[in-house]
Amino acid sequence: MRIDALLPQTQCTKCGFTGCRPYADAIASGVADIDQCPPGGDDGVTRLARLLGRETKPLNPANGAYRPPQVAVIVEADCIGCTKCIQACPVDAILGASKLMHTVIASWCTGCELCIPPCPVDCIVLEPVPALPDADLSRARFEFHNVRIARDARERSEKMAALE
Repeated sequence: MRIDALLPQTQCTKCGFTGCRPYADAIASGVADIDQCPPGGDDGVTRLARLLGRETKPLNPANGAYRPPQVAVIVEADCIGCTKCIQACPVDAILGASKLMHTVIASWCTGCELCIPPCPVDCIVLEPVPALPDADLSRARFEFHNVRIARDARERSEKMAALE
């Protein structure tokens, strides 16, 4: 889909949808406007307007403000290994195990900020980077993440059914 290809693939949900593809689908079906993607900024709105033959407009401040590219960094000395950030990451860019230190794979991190709110010890900071990861890689990581989550849920359900 060409609309999805113009989005930054941060999967941040700031647009009000569960990821960039659902937002693109909502734009295509007329459910969402083109000005709801803070990571894309005004440039992203302009690209979408051009593609769709619409008037350009400023980014909708209700969805947030544009911020330069950034990635999450875990202050490892403060990390308690709760895994809440791992569960929140839409692109599986955080590695770690329960009660062990976690780390962010910076080249996969989209800077979505979804890992920050669940962290009980505030050990995640954002650091600026020159550019976001390749959008195609981020899209593929998000799709793999969703397949993995669905597979894990199915396997848990099958195990529970076997115990009954």
